Amino acid sequence: MKVILLNGSPKSKGCTYTALKVIENELLNEGIEVKFYEVGNRPVIGCIGCNGCRKLGKCVHDDLVNEVSKEMESANGFIVGSPVHYAAASGAATSFLDRLFYSTDKNHLRHMFAASIVSCRRGGASAAFDQLNKYFTINEMPIVSSVYWNQIHGNTPEEVVQDLEGIRTMKVLARNMAYLIKCKEAAKNVPLPELVPVERTNFIR
Repeated sequence: MKVILLNGSPKSKGCTYTALKVIENELLNEGIEVKFYEVGNRPVIGCIGCNGCRKLGKCVHDDLVNEVSKEMESANGFIVGSPVHYAAASGAATSFLDRLFYSTDKNHLRHMFAASIVSCRRGGASAAFDQLNKYFTINEMPIVSSVYWNQIHGNTPEEVVQDLEGIRTMKVLARNMAYLIKCKEAAKNVPLPELVPVERTNFIR
């Protein structure tokens, strides 16, 4: 049983990293393997809409996106963390996720448990949190919740660990993720819901 953690912050040891490490420790204590990726501290090209991934089975830009996409084939859970920039996820996180979710086989995403966390100094957390969760709800990925919206506050890692309510939120999120993964594993003989045929209806014809 494995969970992928993505740090979308340009600061590899910053506030988002600190929150994700709390989650990682809880998952490891629950016997869940963790794959931790730093994606926000490097240049990330956005999706150019070429649809080359439909032919290649992966993104035409062969970088960390394809590595994570391959890892998702055997993952049971997915958690992305991002700092709040202008009441939104970081640019690197957004570009990375756009390409990852567009190019990855939807059969590998379907019914994988997912969650997002956001880190902010003061405001904009709810908007960024909502943005990140949209990647999951369009791909049949059940969202794991906690005791509050998954946000943590602080301007430095030292301040983050003082946000005791935020730390508790991260711990509960990780434990809920581990619990649901184990529940699904125990129910692996239960068939997945039958797919409904695709119907695309544009507003303008």
